[in-house]
Amino acid sequence: MRCMAPARTTGPPHAATSNGERESSPYVELDRAAWAALGAAPEQPLTEAEIARVRGLGDELDLDEVQQVYLPLSRLLSLYVKAAGDLHRAQEEFLARPHPPRTPFVIGLAGSVAVGKSTTARVLQHMLAHWPEHPSVSLVTTDGFLYPNAELQRRGLLARKGFPESYDRKALLRFVMDIKSGNDEVEAPTYSHLTYDVVPDERVSVKRPDIVIVEGLNVLQPARVREDGRTGLAISDFFDFSVYVDAAMSDIRRWYTERFLRLRETAFRNPASYFARYAELSEAEAVEESGRIWDTINGPNLEENVRPTRSRATLVLRKDADHSVRYVRLRKV
Repeated sequence: MRCMAPARTTGPPHAATSNGERESSPYVELDRAAWAALGAAPEQPLTEAEIARVRGLGDELDLDEVQQVYLPLSRLLSLYVKAAGDLHRAQEEFLARPHPPRTPFVIGLAGSVAVGKSTTARVLQHMLAHWPEHPSVSLVTTDGFLYPNAELQRRGLLARKGFPESYDRKALLRFVMDIKSGNDEVEAPTYSHLTYDVVPDERVSVKRPDIVIVEGLNVLQPARVREDGRTGLAISDFFDFSVYVDAAMSDIRRWYTERFLRLRETAFRNPASYFARYAELSEAEAVEESGRIWDTINGPNLEENVRPTRSRATLVLRKDADHSVRYVRLRKV
């Protein structure tokens, strides 16, 4: 069993006035113990085998974390899905229209490289599909919407892969708009972490699921201002709920290095890997190289583009140094 964090009051950390009173806040903040109590249940939502399948490299996900953190979150999301369905029916009645199927409920999930957002997305996909009200849950990552390496090279963006400008934002926006338009089938490109590139002519098909989780670094980016001064649309405009996975910068940097060292012993040893050249590095050289990559690419992207979107999330999962969630911040309704 993980140790519980000290109790926290509602509102962001250190939000206190000069007379010691808490400032008003648009968020409810719950420590781990208070949050876990909201999901108390005798049943275990996922088996050990399922947890092993969804656990990312370096993530410390266990039964306690699933029970205490993700079970309450899946219950909260189910409430939101139900409320969206009720609103859909009420709106159709107001418009005096036939009752077409409602569009999928879309969840955006953002966070840094190596913070564990992919594991969070997979856990939520499995847990939400356990609820009988919405058994069909699709997960799409935005990696497939990166420009191919050849195009990034042509644009001089290969060293900025993962920054907002390295994505085909128009294609990503069309994808999310098609989902929310209720199209019967929507396709998304796929990405290979082995070749570090978009897979040509390979697509993943999304066929009218109940819920779609869209996971990626920059999914909470606001709309860009066009050259004519007008503001366009952002994919986050079509999210029904959004989650940001957060942690201290020093912890995320350490997790990135630890993951890099594990990959050096596993995936990087595949001759087909884009990063096969790193397999022969000594441990000291690998630590130095991972630090260079973090300090020149992932760290600046987190500071400049990813972390500034945290306040746009409906819910923030704040992790501790051991990858366990320490507290949850939820926007008030």
